[in-house]
Amino acid sequence: MRILAVVWDIDDTIFDHSGAERRAALEYLTARGLLGRYASPDAAAAHWHAVSEEYVDRYLAGEFTFLAQRRERARVLAGRPLTDAEADAWMAGYLAAYRRHWRVFPDVVPALDGLTPRRRHGLLSNNSTPHQEDKLRAIGLHDRFEALVCSEELGIAKPAPGAFHAACAALGLPPERVAYVGDRPDTDAAAADAAGLTGVWLDRGGADPPRAPAGVRRITSPGQLGALLGALDSAQ
Repeated sequence: MRILAVVWDIDDTIFDHSGAERRAALEYLTARGLLGRYASPDAAAAHWHAVSEEYVDRYLAGEFTFLAQRRERARVLAGRPLTDAEADAWMAGYLAAYRRHWRVFPDVVPALDGLTPRRRHGLLSNNSTPHQEDKLRAIGLHDRFEALVCSEELGIAKPAPGAFHAACAALGLPPERVAYVGDRPDTDAAAADAAGLTGVWLDRGGADPPRAPAGVRRITSPGQLGALLGALDSAQ
């Protein structure tokens, strides 16, 4: 059965989130006189990323709302108590810097062009719809996708099968007709497989040896997706 659509993850799959986060964090810490707390810029960026990952994971586990996890991140990264209003203002300063560094990966648009119109396109993200829509418009990709499904509004997040099924439903397709591409081998590719889609791990770092669970399909560039899907179509 031919795969009719590709549902994509957003952050670190089509959008360079990690690069934007690193550049914005160093810019913001420098502006606030906090970079000197760290042994090096690499240490500062690593700490920022670790704190962000921790609180986003706790949000996805239902411990915080999206806004609350941002406030808690601000308090930890600022290294002092903050009121909600102060935390919102602190995070707003970082988000302004983060926005200045928003970029689409340069290999994404050629890959979309090569897959269209043979394959339709949608998005599934563990994030909020307004935030991701703003990002997609800023990087010029908003109109390239038929559907955007986000965990904040959906009420469930990847790796839950229901998140993947909601993205398929938004496209009006059964899971077996849909491929899912994301930067994580477990919560993206393997979880999509478990939900009945065709999961694909986009390993931009080219891990050697690959960190994928057994049987997970792996590509190192979106440009390789067309050949992979073509081979899967032929094999069915």
